[in-house]
Amino acid sequence: MLLKRNIPFSYVMGKIKMEMALLAAYSSLVYIAHTAYNFPGVSIPIAIPAILGTIISLLLAFRSNQAYDRWWEARTIWGAIVNDSRSLARQILTFVDNDTYQNEDRSPLRERIIKRQIAWCYALTNHLRGQNTCEPLNGLIAEEEKRAVMTLDNTPMALLEQHGNDIRLLLKLGWINQYQQVALDETLTRFSNTMGACERIKNTVFPVTYSLYIHVLVIMFALMMPFSLIEHVGIFQIPLVVAISASFFLIEKMAIHLQDPFENKPTDTPMTAISKKIDRDLHQLMHDEYEKSNEQNVQQANVMFYIL
Repeated sequence: MLLKRNIPFSYVMGKIKMEMALLAAYSSLVYIAHTAYNFPGVSIPIAIPAILGTIISLLLAFRSNQAYDRWWEARTIWGAIVNDSRSLARQILTFVDNDTYQNEDRSPLRERIIKRQIAWCYALTNHLRGQNTCEPLNGLIAEEEKRAVMTLDNTPMALLEQHGNDIRLLLKLGWINQYQQVALDETLTRFSNTMGACERIKNTVFPVTYSLYIHVLVIMFALMMPFSLIEHVGIFQIPLVVAISASFFLIEKMAIHLQDPFENKPTDTPMTAISKKIDRDLHQLMHDEYEKSNEQNVQQANVMFYIL
């Protein structure tokens, strides 16, 4: 996604450069036929394209709102993923505490779950974009777990299943109680729901006929404009037709791009940037927790030393 506030002008114009070139050539032909070859052409009252332009504006406004609603829903879902990922890491770090009296180090299991959650975010990103979902797992989960995950088509779902297995293991080992297990399971359920919501947006296709009808109306409007402006502004109708029609084409392109927020385009939901933020936050949480754990171990060791 474009994370800069200033979008390059070349990027914007590049989306409609073909339409602008064709419109400029078409308007030039109309002007040449009207002047050089004494072909008066068909005079169309300016009110006709004005009425058609008003209708197109209403349709484009409705479609743009619908497309933005899909984009905003996707962004809201990923905001929930950020919150739930932090909640899962916090729950794991606070529920599963090291048993200093029995010299039991539970850090590896806690780290495995938190790193798997980071891997889940990256895997979900690639899953929604139709990319390789196993590549971002390198360095975050063990090789044997990676081979088990690769047997399923839906990698994020397989990672959630591994989460569930580890939570069941924590309960069997007595490292968490039943109430904590229920809280963790509810967090995993929210992850499953958000993943399903993303897949619903991804797989729900915007009506093709609706898009086609709007596109045909925009083309009709652009083809009628030269015949309505040539008698009033002459050769200046060429840049006017291009400029006016370009605004409609740009709004149409914007709606098309916003309606699919998981297609790895500059206007998509910034899933990669969000996943990297989750990665950074969870690693910082683990680092802080390890420092606190080491300080507690040192303090307890000092206490035992003075007692002895």
